[in-house]
Amino acid sequence: MGKTKTQLVNETEVEKENSEKNIKAFSVEKKVTSSSKEKKKRVRGKKYSEQKAKTGLTKIYTLDAAIRLIKEISFWKKDGTMEMHILVKRTGINLNLDLPHGSGKTKRLEFATESTLTKLKQGKIDFDVLFATPEFMAQLVPFAKILGPRGLMPNPKTKTLIKSEEEMSKFSADSLSVKTEKKAPVIHTIFGKVSMKDEDLLENARVIFEKIGERNIVRAYIKSTMSPSVRIDISSN
Repeated sequence: MGKTKTQLVNETEVEKENSEKNIKAFSVEKKVTSSSKEKKKRVRGKKYSEQKAKTGLTKIYTLDAAIRLIKEISFWKKDGTMEMHILVKRTGINLNLDLPHGSGKTKRLEFATESTLTKLKQGKIDFDVLFATPEFMAQLVPFAKILGPRGLMPNPKTKTLIKSEEEMSKFSADSLSVKTEKKAPVIHTIFGKVSMKDEDLLENARVIFEKIGERNIVRAYIKSTMSPSVRIDISSN
């Protein structure tokens, strides 16, 4: 049997009502999504904004001028770390070098033993440099996914593959590993502490730039733990 005129009118009204509900629901969802995106947007504090304004925003600095400026605009009460963030032309850069004046950071050294394996099984890493003998390396292989990304896997390049625990004393605490991210041509490293002399920081930074090679660098920035970053004129180094 065909539908009556009354039934058709009622169905049309229901469809119209449902359509209006869907439009309202979509509008509400859109507002919520938009609101969520706004909340996720990072808002810098007043102090950061004030210090950022002192950098000239788009200005490019010589390395020595940048170091002086970062010291001036660093607003952490503690002795911040001087950081370097470099965009390079390719991935795969992996260097080990010694900073002439050290990084100012105390490194915790560990010689791999059964105790180390126990800590790794518990997900505990309380060391900055791990040493091991070639014979012990097989026992560290199961933890490669934990140690590798952190640059903690012992290997000849970093001079952390040694014959005995006594050889740890030959390790230079000023040794620094400089490498690109696994999937991006970006290097994040440190070159000292804010409290260090300007000339010492300058020499440390120059060593890093020289080892990477000016021709491999696209852009470079320096900052401290609590400061805005400033861009470096690589050709001025």
